[in-house]
Amino acid sequence: MAASDQPQQSFSAGWKSRFRALKNIPPVLRMVWESGSVTVGTGMVLRLFAALVPVAILAVARWIIDEVVAVGSGQKPLTDHIWWLLAMEVGLAVTGVLLSRGIDLCDALLADKFTRYMSVRIMRHASRLDLSSYEDPVFYDKLERARVQSVDRIGMIQAVGRLIQQAITAATLSASIFVFSPWLLLVLIACTVPAFIGESHFAFLGYSLNYRQTPVRRQMDYLRVLGASKESAKELKLFGLSPFLTERYQQLSDYIYNQNVALAKRRFTASSVLSLVSICGYYGCYAYAVYEAVNGRISVGTLTFLAGAISGASGNIQAIFSTFSSIADQALFLTDLLEFFAMQPKVASKAGGLPAPRPIRQGFEFDSVSFVYPGTSRLVLDNLSFRLAPGERIAMVGENGQGKTTIVKLLTRLYDPSSGRILLDGVDLREYDVESLCGQIGVIFQDFMRYEMTAAENIAMGRIEELGNGSRIQTAATKSLASEVIDRLPKRFEQLLGRRFEGGVDLSGGEWQKMALARAYLREAQLLILDEPTASLDARSEYEVFQRFTELTAGKMALLISHRFSTVRMADEILVLEGGRISEHGNHQQLMALGGRYAEMFELQASSYR
Repeated sequence: MAASDQPQQSFSAGWKSRFRALKNIPPVLRMVWESGSVTVGTGMVLRLFAALVPVAILAVARWIIDEVVAVGSGQKPLTDHIWWLLAMEVGLAVTGVLLSRGIDLCDALLADKFTRYMSVRIMRHASRLDLSSYEDPVFYDKLERARVQSVDRIGMIQAVGRLIQQAITAATLSASIFVFSPWLLLVLIACTVPAFIGESHFAFLGYSLNYRQTPVRRQMDYLRVLGASKESAKELKLFGLSPFLTERYQQLSDYIYNQNVALAKRRFTASSVLSLVSICGYYGCYAYAVYEAVNGRISVGTLTFLAGAISGASGNIQAIFSTFSSIADQALFLTDLLEFFAMQPKVASKAGGLPAPRPIRQGFEFDSVSFVYPGTSRLVLDNLSFRLAPGERIAMVGENGQGKTTIVKLLTRLYDPSSGRILLDGVDLREYDVESLCGQIGVIFQDFMRYEMTAAENIAMGRIEELGNGSRIQTAATKSLASEVIDRLPKRFEQLLGRRFEGGVDLSGGEWQKMALARAYLREAQLLILDEPTASLDARSEYEVFQRFTELTAGKMALLISHRFSTVRMADEILVLEGGRISEHGNHQQLMALGGRYAEMFELQASSYR
C-alpha cells in the first residue's frame, strides 16, 4: 500500500505558487490578531526596540575602542567618559536580553492563544458542514491538513514578527555599510541570493512531498489506532493480525522515510555549496575593511563597527531571505486551511427560515422523493411517497441497502432529496430553520454515540440545555431503564463512563443502549426515530423496553426501523421497502393476510425460534 508519486512542479511553477500563496497571509494574520490582539501588539513593540539594539551596541563599541586607542596613543587623557560608555553598552546588552525574553514570552502566550482559537474555530466550522463531507475521504485529508496547519503554522506567524525585526536591524546596519561603501553592501546582498533561492526551492519541494504524503499518513494513523485499541484487541489476538498490521505500518513508514531522506540529502548537498558563496562574500567584505584600516583610511573603532555591521547585516539579510522564503512556503500550507474554512454546507437554513411548528398538525409527507448519494449513480430511493401523521407510529422493514436509514437522513435534513419534496405541515423542509427543525426530532441510531463522560452528561446529550436539571435527567433514566444501570455504578450519575480516562467504568452494549434511550426520553421531541433501538439488548431487556414503547411515543410521531418483527408488529402501519420503493404497506395482520414479502420475512425469522 503506497501513495503514487505525482510529477514535481517545475522551478518556475514553484515560484509562481509561492507568490500566489502570499495572499493567504493577510487572512491568517487577521485570525492571529483576533486570537490575542494585546499579545500581538506587545510583541511587535518589543521586536521594534530589540531590532535597534544591535546597531546601538556597535556604535557604542566603536566609541569605546576609539577612546581606548586615543588614550593609549597619548592623544588624550583618560576620563570618566569611557566608563559611561561601558555602562551604556552593558545597559544596552541587558536591555537586549530582557527584550528577547519578553518576545519569547509573547510568542509562547500567542502560540497557546492561537492554537486554542484555531481549534475552536475548526470544531465550529466542521460542525456546520454536511454529513456528505464526512463521508468523503478527500474531505478527511483536507480536515487533517487543516488541523495540523492550525497548530504548525504558529511558527510562520512568529516568523512574520522575526522578519520585521530582522528587516529593521538589517536596514540600520546596511545603512551604516552604505555610508562607508555602497558597493560593499551590494556584494553582501548578491552573495546571499543563491542560498535564498536554494532554500526556497527545497522548502517548496518539502511542501509538495508533505501534501502527497497526507493520505499515506492517514493510513498510518489508522493502522496505529487499529493495532493498539480496546475495540480491536480481541480480534487481533484471536486472529493473529498484529504481525500483518505491524508489517503494513512498517512498509508505509519506510516509504515515507525513504522519500524524506532522499529530499534531505539533495537539500544538504545544495545548501552546503550555496552557503560557501555567502561565506566568501562575507569574508571578502571583511578583508576589504581590514585593508582600509591598515592603510589608515578608517580608524580601529570604525573597523570594529564595520566588522560587526558586515557580520550583522550579512546574517540578517540571509535571515530575511530565509525567513521570507519560509513564510512563502508555509503560506502554501495555509491554502488547505483557508480552503477548509471556505467550505460551506449545501444543506443550510435559508435567510429568515421558518421555525418548526409546535405542535405539528399535519405531519410529514414524502412527495415523490428520489435520492442518489453524491459521487454515485445508484438510485437509493425511487419516487417514494408516504405520510406520517401526528400520533402515528410507522415501522420500516426491508433488507439492508433498501433506503431505510437514508429516509432518516432526509427527514432530519442531513441530506436534501435529489428530486421530489419532503413536507412538514404542507411546507417544504427546506423552508424551515435547520436548527429549529432538529430540535423537534429525536433519533437513536444503531451506531449511537458512547460519550466517555459522566452518566448524567451522557443522558443530557439528548438536550444539552438540561444538563443542570437533575430531576429531568433522573426521570429520563427511569423511563429508559438506564437507572438500573446507574444505580450499580460507584458514583451513580457522576460516574465517568468508558475506559478512555482514569476512573471510568465501561458498560455492556445493552447498558450503553439504555443510556441512548434515556437521551430520547429527555429530548421530548415531536418526532421520534428509532433505528434498530434494541439491537444490543437481550430478549428480556428488549421486552421491558417495548413495554414502555407506548409511553415513549405517546402523543408523538414515531418512525421505527428494525429487523426484529416482534418490535415492528406494534406499529400502526408497516412499510416494506424494496428497491427504494414501498412494495407493501399495512399493519401486521393485514400484511400477514396478504402473504407477500413481509409475511415471508416474518415466517423466516419466526422459524428460527421454533
